Amino acid sequence: MSKPTKITNEIRRLRFDADEMTQAELAKRIGVTRQTALAIEQGRYSPSLEVAFKIANVFNVPLEQVFQYPEGDD
Repeated sequence: MSKPTKITNEIRRLRFDADEMTQAELAKRIGVTRQTALAIEQGRYSPSLEVAFKIANVFNVPLEQVFQYPEGDD
């Protein structure tokens, strides 16, 4: 069983703001399976740096607008 990541994200909101983009459409655009996109969105999986940048590029926003990491946590 995987441990949830401390990284949070705004993918669900960004998908909604992008004409309610589906998880399947996002997955196709970033080159992963829908299950992987779902796991990233739900915080059960941390994406690679490359996939994180691809997600930000899909929504045309800075990486920090998609993903957050709590300050002071090591």
